[in-house]
Amino acid sequence: MPSPHDPYVRVRGAREHNLQDVNVDIPRDTLTVFTGVSGSGKSSLAFGTIYAEAQRRYFESVAPYARRLIHQVGAPAVGEITGLPPAVSLEQRRSAPGARSSVGTVTTLSNSLRMLFSRAGEYPAGAERLDSDAFSPNTAAGACPECHGLGRIHRTDEELLVPDPSLSIREGAIAAWPGAWQGKNLRDVLDTLGYDVDRPWRELAAKDREWILFTDEQPVVTVHPVRDAGRIQRPYQGTYMSARRYVLHTFADTKSRTLRAKAERFLTSVPCPVCGGSRLRPEAMAVTFAGRTIAELAALPLSALAEVLTGAGAGGEETARVLTGDLLARIGTVTELGLGYLSLDRTAPTLSSGELQRLRLATQLRSGLFGVVYVLDEPSAGLHPADTESLLGVLGRLKEAGNSVFVVEHQMDVVRRADWLVDVGPLAGEHGGRVLHSGPPEGLAEVPESATRRFLFPSEDEPEPVRETRTPSGWIRLSGVERHNVRGVDAAFPLGVFTAVTGVSGSGKSTLVGQVLAGVLADREAGEEAAGAGEQFCASASGLEAVDRLVQVDQKPIGRTPRSNLATYTGLFDTVRKLFARTETARERGYTAGRFSFNVSGGRCETCQGEGFVSVELLFLPSTYAPCPDCHGARYNPETLEVTLRGLTVAQVLDLTVESAADFFSGTPAAERALTTLLDVGLGYLRLGQPATELSGGEAQRIKLASELQRTRRGHTLYLLDEPTTGLHPADVEVLMRQLHGLVDAHNTVVVVEHDMAVVAGADHVIDLGPGGGDRGGRIVATGTPQEVARSAESRTAPYLARTLGS
Repeated sequence: MPSPHDPYVRVRGAREHNLQDVNVDIPRDTLTVFTGVSGSGKSSLAFGTIYAEAQRRYFESVAPYARRLIHQVGAPAVGEITGLPPAVSLEQRRSAPGARSSVGTVTTLSNSLRMLFSRAGEYPAGAERLDSDAFSPNTAAGACPECHGLGRIHRTDEELLVPDPSLSIREGAIAAWPGAWQGKNLRDVLDTLGYDVDRPWRELAAKDREWILFTDEQPVVTVHPVRDAGRIQRPYQGTYMSARRYVLHTFADTKSRTLRAKAERFLTSVPCPVCGGSRLRPEAMAVTFAGRTIAELAALPLSALAEVLTGAGAGGEETARVLTGDLLARIGTVTELGLGYLSLDRTAPTLSSGELQRLRLATQLRSGLFGVVYVLDEPSAGLHPADTESLLGVLGRLKEAGNSVFVVEHQMDVVRRADWLVDVGPLAGEHGGRVLHSGPPEGLAEVPESATRRFLFPSEDEPEPVRETRTPSGWIRLSGVERHNVRGVDAAFPLGVFTAVTGVSGSGKSTLVGQVLAGVLADREAGEEAAGAGEQFCASASGLEAVDRLVQVDQKPIGRTPRSNLATYTGLFDTVRKLFARTETARERGYTAGRFSFNVSGGRCETCQGEGFVSVELLFLPSTYAPCPDCHGARYNPETLEVTLRGLTVAQVLDLTVESAADFFSGTPAAERALTTLLDVGLGYLRLGQPATELSGGEAQRIKLASELQRTRRGHTLYLLDEPTTGLHPADVEVLMRQLHGLVDAHNTVVVVEHDMAVVAGADHVIDLGPGGGDRGGRIVATGTPQEVARSAESRTAPYLARTLGS
């Protein structure tokens, strides 16, 4: 029996996901890094077992009624864990925060800034002192009444609502109106009201056009429909709704994503005319500190905000000195993590998952907790190597404060600085789930089966193969780029080669590639009638005619519900259902391919509606999920499961890994093509029915890439990828890079935004932005081959690239 003061967290019999009855001892008060290829089981051990058990124990001490209000991860499949302190999880959450969430709210810095204005602000003569809530756009006391604290309002105009004025109302001039009966009803009501619905729109009187489109009146009239042959239509009471009212009502209230997207096409978003985009009431905007309003300070990059506060707090009153001192200390932690380019009013949905995690990490560093296990999910994701040093400093301070820091990580610079290393593998899925090494990092050199070993200890006897630099077949040239912090930049992207765009966090990489370059190409594909999303950020663009197609592969989820999965997204499930429908049993019973879908009634289990689980409501305890009592998680009804394909039911096929499915469907070309591309991007360990909600951003991006790879290619395609190596072990990066270089060898163009210096070193062309982030970045500081950029004196990327190139 371990002593109460056992310095180790001891895990016995861990079986979560693919873990194979794992036993491991990890010392507390250390920086421990968990490594292994994607899908090896490292996250299952760190998050699914250790953190989940710490959370479960904590919740046992919470009142049962209160537990109902807290999301819980459930009890892990583990025999026993001893020596486990309370744990804090800092994961890269896949669900994006709401539009009202910002850098200020995530870090709670907004609370301190509001307190500063409330207590130490300069008020107009005779004005009442305001409570801190009055400076928040998220409260009734502070929000601008016109835009409700959003800072923008939606408007429409005649050009948007009536794109073709040569048409009559009956011919569909008012494009914003609904189709089918609802649109006919509105036309009939107008006709009854006496408006000419058969004259071209442009010939109608201006006052009539204004009323039809913008009136807030809703007159009710008796409509006498024109009788169709053989069909009796009785008079009815019809209510008129103007085009503007219909669009705004649909945009605000509809639950249909399709209808909302259609309504959005007829709206423009403009700064609120009352608050000017500040989101606050006039009373709050009349208060200043250091000569600026709270909205002006919140719009500054944090590094610039710190300079203003330092100057203002130095000679002020005691209250101002205390409050600015607290703000500066907390801002310092955020800027130390390389996020000084962010402003407090930057909305959370526009942040990457890595930026969000580092903001939460900065908040934890100021919390003063000790004796805690911090479990972090790839804190270096999205970080330039120059910023990784600062990250390691912050993690070191968390440890020095008396905490244990457990990190799931792929970045070898972080792994080398670990006190303890837990390597899981050797491969992914059922070929992984074992702890290969648990001890100081140098001990991994003695573990030949580890996939991490050769990257942590590169052998000088095996030099990296040198790839011959490709010659561009042409260039896309953008001039006068103006977007965010990229100001007046001219950029040239070579065609027919592999280009890496680099720079520190916030230097403008994603803006230049993901917004401007992608925007101008998307505009060209959409045609001249499209709103020029890219052209408005760019003075001119040339060379676009050489590109036949644009493919942008991002890390957004492939679906937001468990009903979306790997098989449905790639189209593989269509093939699977057709194969089941062709079996002898299915043909005898008259089952079509639809019978084998768990999303529609017929073949699915109706008890759980094809979910495979049911929610169990408990009176004083939180709701829990349990396997469906009828189908036991299979998702289908017994009759459907009587149909087998080569001995497997459709539920068993969905439970196959990609690797196993490739063997099972060997000889079926339609299935083989999808499965081969998934294997080629290193996803052989995923199950076909793996819900979209369980996939990481990196996995989602590779699934999208695999879906694209299986298509028949036509013409020259430009592939844009934003940090495709996020979440990938270096061994998986090699697999992915083979695919991307294969696309270039097939006469296409690949442009990646990337921080991994191994990827950059293997590129044909590098564009480096910087030199810093935010207003200190936004310029192209170096461009050329990797060797040329590595020699740049101004580039912060250069020394790290030079080290990777061995120069």
